[in-house]
This record gives sequence, structure tokens and C-alpha cells, in this order.
Amino acid sequence: MDYEKLYSNNAKKMRSSEIRRLLEISQQPGVISFGGGLPNPKAFPAQDIKEIVNEILDGESSKALQYGSTAGLKEFRELLADFVKDDGIKTSVDNILTTVGSQQALDIVGRIFLNENDVVLVGLPTYLGGINAFLAYGAKLVGVPLDDNGMKVDLLEEKIKELKSKGENVKLIYTIPTFQNPAGVELSLERRKRMLEIAKEHDLLILEDDPYGKLRFEGDAIPPIKAFDDEGHVIYMATFSKILSPGFRLAYVVAPLEIAKKMVVAKQSMDLCTSTFTQTIAYHYIRDGYMKNHLPKIIDMYKRKRDIMLQSLEEYFPPGCRWTHPRGGMFLWVELPEYINTVEMFQEAIEKKVAYVTGKSFFVNGNGLNTMRLNFTNADDDDIREGIKRLAEVIKKRIK
Repeated sequence: MDYEKLYSNNAKKMRSSEIRRLLEISQQPGVISFGGGLPNPKAFPAQDIKEIVNEILDGESSKALQYGSTAGLKEFRELLADFVKDDGIKTSVDNILTTVGSQQALDIVGRIFLNENDVVLVGLPTYLGGINAFLAYGAKLVGVPLDDNGMKVDLLEEKIKELKSKGENVKLIYTIPTFQNPAGVELSLERRKRMLEIAKEHDLLILEDDPYGKLRFEGDAIPPIKAFDDEGHVIYMATFSKILSPGFRLAYVVAPLEIAKKMVVAKQSMDLCTSTFTQTIAYHYIRDGYMKNHLPKIIDMYKRKRDIMLQSLEEYFPPGCRWTHPRGGMFLWVELPEYINTVEMFQEAIEKKVAYVTGKSFFVNGNGLNTMRLNFTNADDDDIREGIKRLAEVIKKRIK
């Protein structure tokens, strides 16, 4: 049967994640992978979760195993309203909804805001999951370059004015300001405030994605853009995948009230509600002080691994290569000489039993052929050193 003629226009725009395809290849035996955005399994607080689950099943099973409201458990959302105060975000329970991972939040935003050819401004590079979520709704993605201080907001403003002068329907700015995926860079305080001013001046929304903000190794914390939002221009989203467990598939959104209500309606037709069981576990995990005790352990582990990777890059990589120095998060970004194509080089790396993610995947303008993303959180310490050494050997063969 010819299924193609039956697919919707949206389905025809969908594309497979290049990262997922590369990860399947990199899971061959003996391959040291820096590819996936994977937390380290040793960071999973299994014993704490076991204690909480037993407590829940003994005393709250009738509620925790039942359907819940689409917006999320009220007591959990009340706790989240208090949780985000530490980052300077003042909000109420009605502005918060829980989602099945941040990816669902991205999809819902695309569903309620994007029509065919609406413009979303994104970083060059930016998170592939965001790219695919917006493309599925027919959006036109326009890239704005980054530097070590995040998205270049002067170029962002120029791009918006240029697009509007051509009659383009610009709607969203999508940004990961803190320890950006894939580049690991951090949007400066000055640029955060200016981005919000630009959104106000041009009547746009900012979608602020913050998966890594709690994973800071060094430097003073910079408030989220949402902390400065007094006119409802920012939708803020964060996840428990990196600080608790990705298997929980639990995230949350803080949005202007009207938008939060619309997102709940959109979610009703997707899954009715986020898992009440995982929400209840996360509620206890935060309320009872587990999170406060656990975060420093994760940060210490990931900082050590970042330092090992940075030291190994300095030791083994040839001249002509440069990389970011992330102050937190899970990734660093490598730029090789322009004549080296990391897509073509990938198979050679696999033959050397080491894997990365090709940078081209994260560019909406086709650039990035000489770049790669390296994850430093998942591999064992010794494997980080060995993997970087192997990768350097692959690169050196292509250096002119």
C-alpha cells in the first residue's frame, strides 16, 4: 500500500534525528562515545528514589497511581513555584504546567504558535530537538551566530528588522542561555536583558530552554531571562532529566497565564496528563531535601569529567583546533580547521572506536561541517582520556 499519499502535511515535514542515527552506530562494542547527551548513570539517586517510592506506595498509592490533572499535580506545581524562586523567577501555580520531558514542551509551543512559514530565530548552532520540533509545524528557522558569550543580540536585532522589512512573520526567539546545547556557552547578563528588550520592542516571544542551569561548576549564577520578564514575553522551560533521571520524562513550563492555559488545552489531546507517579516522586525528592543534597554530588562529578576532557584536548589535539570552556552543563564544542569535514570523518572515528556528534546537525543554515559536539558527562574518566586520544589521532591524519 502507498502510505505516502495518506500522510498529513505535518508528517511529511518530520525528519529523523541525525543524533539518534549516529548514536545507534556509536553503540557498537568497545566504542567510547561522546555522542549522546546522557547523564552519567552514577548520578542517578537510585537508593533515594527507592526509599521515596516505598513511602509513596505505602501511603499515597491511590493518588500516585491514578490519573491526574493535565496541568500537573497542584501540590507539585506549588512546590515548583517556590523552586524557581531561587533563580529569581516569581510566579504562581496557575502559570506552571508539567510536561513529559522538555521535548513535549517544545512540541506544544510549536503546536499553538507556529503556522506554515512563521519565523523562529535560533542560535547557530542550536539544539536539534528544537529544530525538529519547529520544522514539524512548517516553521522557517533563521540562525543567529553565537560567540563565547552566547547569541550575538546585535545580530539578532538586525536579523529581525531585516525579516520584518521583507514581510516575514517573525514569532519566536528560541534560546538556551545557560550552558547551551550544543556549544556549552553562556549568554551574558547584558545580552539576556537586551534580548528581552528586543522581544518587547518587536512584540515577540522568547522560548527560554534551561535544562542545564543547575549544573554550574564555576562562576556566579546569571538569572534566567524569565526573571526579568514583567510583561509576559518569556516562556521558560526546565527539566528533571539532567538532575534527577531522564527516565522520569518530567519537565515543567513557566508561562504567562493565557499561554499556560492554551498549552494545557493542547496537551489534553496529546496525553491527558503527565505521569502522576513521577511527579509525586519528584515532589518528595525536592520537598524532603534530597535534591539539595544530591546536586553538589552531580556537580562535583561532572566538573571533574569536564576538567579531564579539557586537559586531554590540550594534551592530544593538534594545533589549529579550538574548543569552548563550558562553566557548567554537559557539552563542549570543537571547531577544526575549515577544510576538515566531521561528517566524512565520522566513520574513521568509529573505526578507531570513538564517537562524537557532527556539528552540522545543529546548524539551520547548512554550516558547521568542521565542528563537533562532545559530551563529557557519560564516559568513565579513563575512557575520556583514551577517547580524546583516539579522536586526536583521527584528526591528525586530516591536518594539512
